Amino acid sequence: MTAAPHDTPDRLDPRSQDVAAERVARLREDFPDVFREGRIDFDALRRALGEWVDPGKERFGLSWPGKAECMRTIQQPSVGTLVPERAASVDFDTTANVMIEGENLEALKLLQKGYHGAVKLIYIDPPYNTGGEFIYPDNFHEGLRDYLRYSGQVDGAGLKRSTNTETGGRYHSRWLNMMYPRLYLARNLLREDGFIFVSIDDGEMSHARMMVDEIFGSENFIATAIWQKKYTRSNDAAFFSDNHEYILVFARNRDSARLNLQPRSEDQLAAYSNPDKHPKGPWKATPLHAKSGSNSKAYTFAKGVAWSPPPGTFRRYSDATMAEMEAGDEIWFGESRTATPSRKSFLCDVKAGVSPVTIWPYEEVGHTHEGNTDLKSTIGGGVFDNPKPIRLIARMLQLATDREQHDLVLDFFAGSGTTAHAVMQLNAEDGGNRRYILVQLPEPTDNAAFPTIADITRERVRRAGRKIAQERAGKLDLDGMRPPDLGFRAYRLADSNFKPWQGDPAQFAPDPHQAGLFGPVARQVDLFTDNLRDGRGPEAILTELLLKTGFPLTVPVVRLTLAGQEVFSVADGALLACLERSLRLATIETMAARDPAQIVVLDAGFGGDDRLKVNAVQTVRARARATGGSIVFQVV
Repeated sequence: MTAAPHDTPDRLDPRSQDVAAERVARLREDFPDVFREGRIDFDALRRALGEWVDPGKERFGLSWPGKAECMRTIQQPSVGTLVPERAASVDFDTTANVMIEGENLEALKLLQKGYHGAVKLIYIDPPYNTGGEFIYPDNFHEGLRDYLRYSGQVDGAGLKRSTNTETGGRYHSRWLNMMYPRLYLARNLLREDGFIFVSIDDGEMSHARMMVDEIFGSENFIATAIWQKKYTRSNDAAFFSDNHEYILVFARNRDSARLNLQPRSEDQLAAYSNPDKHPKGPWKATPLHAKSGSNSKAYTFAKGVAWSPPPGTFRRYSDATMAEMEAGDEIWFGESRTATPSRKSFLCDVKAGVSPVTIWPYEEVGHTHEGNTDLKSTIGGGVFDNPKPIRLIARMLQLATDREQHDLVLDFFAGSGTTAHAVMQLNAEDGGNRRYILVQLPEPTDNAAFPTIADITRERVRRAGRKIAQERAGKLDLDGMRPPDLGFRAYRLADSNFKPWQGDPAQFAPDPHQAGLFGPVARQVDLFTDNLRDGRGPEAILTELLLKTGFPLTVPVVRLTLAGQEVFSVADGALLACLERSLRLATIETMAARDPAQIVVLDAGFGGDDRLKVNAVQTVRARARATGGSIVFQVV
């Protein structure tokens, strides 16, 4: 029996989310009149938005050789997956943290569905364009294929890092080609109230600002913070001793985003006291006059005290306000009641904290030497050059995350893992429940103990977690705070669990010349009873299904036994997946009876039995009709 197309389950597309196609679809909904023969007429779009179109007009913006290729890179979906590595993880089944070893552009593509609009804070410390070894721009333009060669997962010569010299003619272009697609995809992952913090030095600061302006919108620029990274000067500097770096801060949507206030320092709080035991609490004396204004006349208090603003200054308050403050005992005449009167500014009337400033001195957030000390105290010295200090990342976390809201933090240039260390440390200090996702390329090192930077990242976070746990031992009952999540799920970027022929959805298009078949290429599919790669277990396959169906990697998963076969229940039964190689109709019936939103099974599970496949579809449809619901039934 040959199945008709309408009697078969939908085929799950194994590719990552097609970002460009989704944007075009949204544009088509809002502006159907700007499409010509299926393509966007950009002049028509501009006119629809009320903009005068002048084809010969010069444009303002950032342009460089290779920018068009960047857009093609963004639009190319990934056919890779993330393979879980339990042995490299800590508390795999209970942690909400994720660490990915792999090329970050491919990883960002794979995260598009499950984490779209889910990240509260992105912090990145990308490779600075110093003319040294530079691995990203040229070597990985082919995406997953090059990465698999580079990481030794497929046969072929390893790719070598290249030197990005200014004499190469594309010095700045290569850096921009590397950064643009990654920032473009990262923006999709941010929540509407989310922020991105980007560390950068003078080498690409001007270009970085224009690039992030273009991707995030200049209207969403928040500030440029200046971090004092050194506490000593370099006397051998040719001109100036380079003692600072920049941190660009942008919001996903400035109207929705809010930064937290910083707590007041001890010195600031010391300025407030309550010598007269005022019921409103501590206050500090502030002048009644200012350098600008229009009211320079004297005021006589009810106590008979006459006061005039000093020459060249003006009264801050009207007669009515002055009288109101005096009636509320909010005017201070000194202990002897003979001093120049001042207003009592109460601590309870001011904001709970202070607005952050753009100068971050090393005394507050640490310096480069402190970053090295942080790393050395956990994993040893000499394994990574100049990591950022934990206190610097903690400042960003304090400003841009809420400790109670399970806020997600993403760092896709993870380096030595300072971001994860800072998240765990701050959670331990304030009882927060922040989570993180790290992505790090397995760049080779010269250290036998840690062959790649990804090895350094994982081991530092492991040891940092153990150190925090030891420091907190015996303190849980005293501070009453929840224990921090000190684990992480380790994943490795790899090729899809499914054989390449399934990567092109066009092969499943109806063939008018072959009734009952899905397409010319699909005739070859019948020759395969198993489209899975060798050596991939159920957990690896399930991980790919989660990525492709829009679930986060840490979504709750429960293993069930239904009709004698293993079934994975995802998100409290929203999705049921049976990855058995020999499906039974009774299993499909039992899964459908649970009324999930989605059922996914292996195409190989039908063993080429079209009758079983048709019966399975009819079973799911019958259940949906009986309950008045809808169940999406897909094979992969």
